[in-house]
Parts: sequence; C-alpha cells; structure tokens
Amino acid sequence: MSTNEPSLLKRWFFWPSENIALAIPMMLILGFLIGIWVDTSLLKQFVLPITMFMIYPTMIGFKGKEVFNLSHGKLFLTVMGLNFLVIPGVAYLLGTGFLLEDPQLFAGLAITALLPTSNMTIAFTMLAKGNVPAAIQFTTSGLLLGSVLAPGYLYLMVGKYVPVDVLLTLKTIALVILIPLIFGMLTYKYLMKRYTQEHFQKQIKPFLPASSTWGMLLIIFISMSMNAKRIAQHLDIFMMALGVQLVFYAINYLLAILIGRRFFNEKEALTLVFSTVLRNLSISIGLAATAFGSNAALMVSLAFLIQGQVAAWFIKLNEKYGLLKKRCVD
Repeated sequence: MSTNEPSLLKRWFFWPSENIALAIPMMLILGFLIGIWVDTSLLKQFVLPITMFMIYPTMIGFKGKEVFNLSHGKLFLTVMGLNFLVIPGVAYLLGTGFLLEDPQLFAGLAITALLPTSNMTIAFTMLAKGNVPAAIQFTTSGLLLGSVLAPGYLYLMVGKYVPVDVLLTLKTIALVILIPLIFGMLTYKYLMKRYTQEHFQKQIKPFLPASSTWGMLLIIFISMSMNAKRIAQHLDIFMMALGVQLVFYAINYLLAILIGRRFFNEKEALTLVFSTVLRNLSISIGLAATAFGSNAALMVSLAFLIQGQVAAWFIKLNEKYGLLKKRCVD
C-alpha cells in the first residue's frame, strides 16, 4: 500500500497541469457553486501570497541573458511592436467599446494585453517546430518589458475609467514578479551546486509548472467564488466579458498570421504567433486580483478558458492547411 502512495500522490499532483482544459472549467464551476452559498470575501487576503507562490516555480531556471541575444533582430522588433503597441491598442478599443459598464473588467483585459508571453510560448513553439531559442528570448524580454511598462500603460488605458494607483501597481509587480524572480534565480543557483543540469531537467523541472498550476487554480476559485452572486444576477455582463475575450484572441491570431505569413518563413512565423497571441495569464491574474479586484481577475480567468485550447487547435489547423506557409517577402 505504501509503495503505491507516492505514485498516486504524484498523479494527483500532476493532474491539473496535464488536464488544464478540464481543470479550469471545473474550478470555475466549483467556485461559482460555492460562491452562491458561502461568502468567500475573506479569501481575498490570500491572493497575494498565493500569487507569489504561483510565480516562484516559473522563475527557477530563468535565463536573463537571453534578453541580450541579438540574433533575431527583425523578428524581435516585430514581436515587441505587436506586444506593446498593437495588442494594447486592440484591448483599448474593445474595452472602451464594450466594457465601460464594468471598468474592472476593462482593467482585466488591459492587464491581459500588457503582459505578453509565458512558458506556454516556449512549449507551443517547440510543439509546432518553431524557433525555440527566439521564443525563449521573447518570453524573457516580454516579462521584463511588460513589468516596467505595465503601470504607465494601465494609467493611460484605464485610468480615466477606473482608479489606477501607479505606485501600488509598481509595488504589486515587485511583489509578484521581482521577488519570485530573485528567489527563483537563487534557488536555481543552489540546485546547480547540488545537482547536475540533467538531474534538474529530468527530476526537478517537471514539478515546477505543476505546482504553479495549483496556485493558479486557487486564484481562479477565489475570483469566481467572490463574483458568483454578481454573475448570477448579471449573466449578460459575464457573457459580454467572455465574448470580448474571444474577439480579442481572434484579432490577435489574425494579425499574427497575416504578418507572419507576409514577412517571415514558417518557422519564424510560428514563433511570432505564439510570442504574441499567448499572454502571461499566471502573472496577469495575480496582478489583476491584487491591484484591481475580483472582477478584473475574473476577466483574466476567462482568458484561461480560451488560450491553451485555441493554441492547440492552431497547431492542428496550420499542419492541415498551411496557414503560415505562404511567403511573399524574404
């Protein structure tokens, strides 16, 4: 019996990260049902420490030197231009057009738009056989640039509609990104003194995204449960928010596909797509919940329902129909 317990516990531990498309809807439903009957507002105080716990594992093995890799110049400039100019502009237009009745939802969409790329970018680029080294660089650069630019962008985008405390946002970013980053780098340095790189990759690294997923699910549960009664009373606003997120991702995919097919080869175009359409939702939901509130976090939660599934479908569609194979300009 005891010999089977570790393997059973391991399966339970990895189940959410391996079945994310099922785990997130289950947590949203559970949060909604419990929130209808129980006041979970006291859980709000745990959002910040849970967020830090969630981000910390993703920072172990963070490759800061990739920021200064200059071998993907044209692709890098295109990705950064989309991530920090075009996509925030799309979010602003959608927010002012459809979400002004609930400015916190607008703030959640803005945060989603301002924090690009995540470990999913690297994973999906690898699965699609894109340019993985470039994806690593864009993920690293996007995280750092997004952290610096987010407070100012948020003030410009939503400051007119919802109060944006720039200093509080900076403090929140420092807590949910910089502190986990520092501890992640120190942890990695310590592990490299005790273990080989091979041991880290095979025995330790697989546990990191799985542990982050548990933190993410807890935040989704808290956000949904705190909004449950409001959603039940205003289902139209909930459906509007979901519809806006769907349109947001559809526009991002369309832009990335058109630009990638027009100016890059297929391998680079795949990297362009996954470095722009995939947002850093783990950090976004923590920032939204701590700096703006449960409604903003709910908006990011809806993006979780869309992002992974659509990326998987895109790989299949590209393989079947060659969405990125046409190349007009070298």
